[in-house]
Amino acid sequence: MFLVLMVSLGESAVYATLSIVEKLTRNVPLGQQTTSINNSAVPDRPWLDLMYQAAYIVLPMAPVALCLYLLAVHLAPAEGPFRVMGFDLTRPWRDLRSGSVIFVVIGVAGLAFYLGAVAFGLNTQVRPANLAENWWTIPVLVLLAIKNAVLEEVLMVGYLFTRWAQTGRAMWMIVVISAVVRGMYHLYQGWGGFAGNVLMGLIFGWLFLTVLKRRVMPLVVTHSWLDIFSFLGAPLLPWLMSLIGR
Repeated sequence: MFLVLMVSLGESAVYATLSIVEKLTRNVPLGQQTTSINNSAVPDRPWLDLMYQAAYIVLPMAPVALCLYLLAVHLAPAEGPFRVMGFDLTRPWRDLRSGSVIFVVIGVAGLAFYLGAVAFGLNTQVRPANLAENWWTIPVLVLLAIKNAVLEEVLMVGYLFTRWAQTGRAMWMIVVISAVVRGMYHLYQGWGGFAGNVLMGLIFGWLFLTVLKRRVMPLVVTHSWLDIFSFLGAPLLPWLMSLIGR
């Protein structure tokens, strides 16, 4: 489990930790700094920029494939790697409905938490969509959102929880571990990004083990919606920042 994390989101957690250290050692308060994600690589050459964005979408799926492969060949569960974590399309409408309901609750609370963190100087101002305007900009942002959802939920919930259960250890431990790692790879945003994602990780872990009956697909739906609305709603950020005097 540790090695899988370190070639994927664990590595991101290390770089995010270095990023927050760099931001905290600037002469500018954290709340006045800006963090940009989903940036254009070569905005003056749209065709090449699109190829870069395609690579950003496809290559992070390698750790997901690695997790599923390891589940299939080592201590393989009887249900198979997809079914054991509920990462399949056997209940598409129920998963969509459950994930959308969770999104509404998490999304509203998360937005309020983010604005509060920025207002109190605990978080940078995140600019989530910085691609040059092209015909493919919106589809790419949607695919980037889905990529994030699949990568994070399959690894941090589906794979880790399944492997942990096979060890026979108490499941509350992996809920906490997963949530803390989730928070750490969002540290580049600030302390608000860390705390908010730890809380979301705890909620997702609890939902996965109880309400969702160890089915990760609704969480993939929820995470996809969260990022899609965040990325496509980026033009509203200046107005939202004005509400807290930023």
